[in-house]
Amino acid sequence: MQTKYRKNIRLKKYDYSANGYYFVTICCSCRAKLCQKYQEIIEKNLHNFNKCEGVGLDYYKLMPNHLHFILVLEEAKLPLCRYIQDFKSKTTLRIKKNGFIGKRFWQPNYYEHVIRCERALAKIREYIENNPEKERIDFENFYK
Repeated sequence: MQTKYRKNIRLKKYDYSANGYYFVTICCSCRAKLCQKYQEIIEKNLHNFNKCEGVGLDYYKLMPNHLHFILVLEEAKLPLCRYIQDFKSKTTLRIKKNGFIGKRFWQPNYYEHVIRCERALAKIREYIENNPEKERIDFENFYK
């Protein structure tokens, strides 16, 4: 019997509770075009980040099958993964109460990128706004 292992995309030895900006992408399960159907629930829970001490929602865009957003951590009490886990859990519960019958709404993992400078922050905001489905982002060019 073979065991499936998920590739760890997190930076080794990085403190994900450190102050800074974090670009996050979460995808719907099976890439279904479900996000917009439950837009109100997702957006309400996104804005709840601003109620967490040390956490702020900087920017976001809801696409048909995924969500891009930038979180700001400033003296946050928990690491980034805990805020994402909480968001995914709460939105899934509300979405299931509103008719979703699938096993899971969100894919198990998420993508994140630590934003390290103002130029990168501006480019990522532009990427989120303009064309996230057609264009690949080249993070390394932000830091040259």
